[in-house]
Amino acid sequence: MKEAVIVSTARTPIGVAFKGSLNNIKSPTMTAHAIRHAVDRAGVDPQGIDDVVIGSVLNAGTAGMNIARNASLAAGLPFSVPAQTVDRQCSSGLMAIAIAARQIIVDGMEIVVAGGQDNISAVQNEYLQWVGKEKDPHVVEHAENAYMPMLLTAENVINKFKISRESQDEYAFQSQMRTAAAQQAGHFDDEIVPIEA
Repeated sequence: MKEAVIVSTARTPIGVAFKGSLNNIKSPTMTAHAIRHAVDRAGVDPQGIDDVVIGSVLNAGTAGMNIARNASLAAGLPFSVPAQTVDRQCSSGLMAIAIAARQIIVDGMEIVVAGGQDNISAVQNEYLQWVGKEKDPHVVEHAENAYMPMLLTAENVINKFKISRESQDEYAFQSQMRTAAAQQAGHFDDEIVPIEA
C-alpha cells in the first residue's frame, strides 16, 4: 500500500485578533506565506503539485471565495494547480491533512499541500455579523443549536461539568506559560516563518 508522509511544515506566528502587526493582513496573503515556505522547504516543483487542501472555519471576509485557491495563487503556485477549502469547524485543518493523505494513498496523487488557516481579524465584518443574527428557520427547525458559536458551546460545557473559573484560569495560565517557555527555548523556530505586515 502507498504511504503518505509529511515532508515539510511551515506556519505563521499566532497573533491577537484586531491588535498587533498581523491585524491587517488579508487571509490569502497570510495563508500563501505558509504555503510558499512549506513548498520551498519540501524542495518540490510547484508544477508537480496535484492539489491544495486548506481547512478554514470562518469562510467570510477575505477568507471567502475558496481561500485555498486564492492562497495558492497568492503563493505563486501555477494556475493549473487545483485547490479546495474544507470547513469542519475546529477540526478543519486536521481534516485537510486527512483528505490530502487519502488523495495520496487512495487517489494516486503524488504531492498535496494541506493545512489550516483562520484569520479572525479578517473575517469580522458586516456579512459575518449578519449571518450570526440571521438563522435559516429550516435549519433551526431540525437543529435549534446549529448556529451556536464555540464560545457559547464552551460555556455550556463549563456549566454541565461544573468547571470553576479558577480552574479555567489556572489551565489557561499554565498553557500560556508552557507556550512562552517553548518559544524561549526555540522549539518553534523551525516551524514558524516570520511575516511582515
